[in-house]
Formats: sequence, C-alpha cells, structure tokens
Amino acid sequence: MTKNELRIGHLSTAYHTNFILMEDSNFRKSMKSKIEWILFGTGPEMVNSFRDGNLEIGYMGIPPAIVGIDKGAPIKCVAGGHIEGTVMISNNQYKSIENLENDQNAVLTQFVGENVGVTSKGSIHEVILSQYLKQYKLEDDVNIYHYSQAEFIALDMKNGKLVAGVGTPALAVFTSMLTDSHIIIPPSKFYPYNPSYGIFFREDIIEDFPEKVKIFLKFHKKASNLLRENPKEAAKIICKHLAFVDDTYVKNVLEISPKYCIALSDKFINTSIEFTQKLYELGYISEKKNVDDIFVADFIQEVHPEPDHYRI
Repeated sequence: MTKNELRIGHLSTAYHTNFILMEDSNFRKSMKSKIEWILFGTGPEMVNSFRDGNLEIGYMGIPPAIVGIDKGAPIKCVAGGHIEGTVMISNNQYKSIENLENDQNAVLTQFVGENVGVTSKGSIHEVILSQYLKQYKLEDDVNIYHYSQAEFIALDMKNGKLVAGVGTPALAVFTSMLTDSHIIIPPSKFYPYNPSYGIFFREDIIEDFPEKVKIFLKFHKKASNLLRENPKEAAKIICKHLAFVDDTYVKNVLEISPKYCIALSDKFINTSIEFTQKLYELGYISEKKNVDDIFVADFIQEVHPEPDHYRI
C-alpha cells in the first residue's frame, strides 16, 4: 500500500530544510509519491490546513502546533530542525541588550508607547514576545501589531510605522537591507534553547506509512547537516526559491543562529513542554499538554541515534 501524493507545508524561512529537499531529485524518487510543496505565511495558517485535511507534512514552530493539537489537529512532531530562531530588531536609535548590561527588561522598556511588529498570534515569535511582556508587566504599555508575514514588519519599519520587530533571523537580514536597523536581542538571549521549528506529520501517515516518515527524516537529516557544515553551498541551493535575494543574503541568515539539527533532544522536548505552560497562561490552549500529546520520537531515535548538534 502506498500514499501516492504528499502535500508538504512550509514557510519562507530560509534555514528550514524544505528548500534543499525541493532541489533533491533523490528525495522525490525515494518518497515514491507526488510531492506538492505549499507555502504558508505563518504556522497558524498551516495548522488550519492540517485541520481541514489538506496537508500531510509540515514545517512549523512548536507553539502554533500545540495550539492546533489543542483544537483537534491530528498531528505529531517527529523531528526537530533548529533552535533559537527568534530575534528582536529595532532602529539604530535603540540600545541592544549588550549595551544594557544584558537586561532584557531594560531592552523592552525602551518601547513603552512605541509600535512593535510581530508575526500572527500563536506563532512562536508572538508567544515568546507576549511571555516576556507579561513577565515584565509591559503588555499594556507597548503597542503590538500582528502581521501575516514577517516581511511586512520590515516594510513597516522602513516607512516608520514600527520602530522594532520580532521574528526570524531572516527578518533581521531583510530589514537591514531596507533601513538602518540592528539586532537588539539575539537568538541566544531571546528564550535560550527555544525550539525554532519541528517536522509534523499527520497521525494517519505516521500509523499507515511509517517507511515514508523514515525516508523523509533521512533526507531532512542530510539537508540539516549541509546547513550546519557547509552554509555557503546550502545558501546557493536555497536562494533559488527565494525571490529578490542572493546566496550572500541567505548565508548571512544561516549564520545568525547556526544551531541546525533534527534530533528531539531531552532539552528540545522539555522546552517545548514549557511552551504549553506559557500557552495555557496566555489563554491560547484549554489544557496543558504532555510529551505524548505532541511528539512521536520513535523514528528520530532510529534516524539520528547520535548526540544532538544543537549545542554548537
């Protein structure tokens, strides 16, 4: 029995392995299915497509997936992909965390009364930002605007509607091309070790076609190794799928937070479970989730038995 068509959801994020797999003819042959790649603006949009039965596989952040699972999306995370993929950027007039004695509260307090952009509610970047604003009692003092695509944050920073934004390393590089901006909270200091994204499969595919899951993960691992070990070569492949950018741009994105791996390490899983607490406190889910609600680790233990690479 075979699954003749697989629809794979992905984002525009440059450091996800999907762009490398798109160029790999051996991947298509090995999967023995027609592959349809579908671009989404945010993780929450992808979750809705899973819930409607229009996706089999997806690349997305853990928080939107947890929200989706809470609402009945039949998906599980079978592999990791990256950690520490959230940054905060601002116009150059605002100070970075390094210039404020590594005080995150001091960084965020700079934006009292100002407009800050972030991706849609329930996205990993929005959850992290909301959690910190709540922690420092700033949620009513900073004007937060939500965007369906991170690129629009950069455009609104250019035209003066925003003074800062929160998103992926790609947002940081893209914004710096448009206007004078800099990273004020780097990935390693914006919720350290947070799982940037994972690979999600619909549960019926996991149960009925386990060989396809393993094949996918083998190619995902190969592509992840390329991102980590040879970003210059990876950038040449990735930029073929990103309009208006070159391999130098992609390489700069890849190097901001080069913690690429597919393992589901204990810390990756435990930090993901921490997110369920944050999501519950923020009112995004009706009940807390446990490991089995989110993860199926059997496949990754076979495909990636060696120690994880997130610690570089």
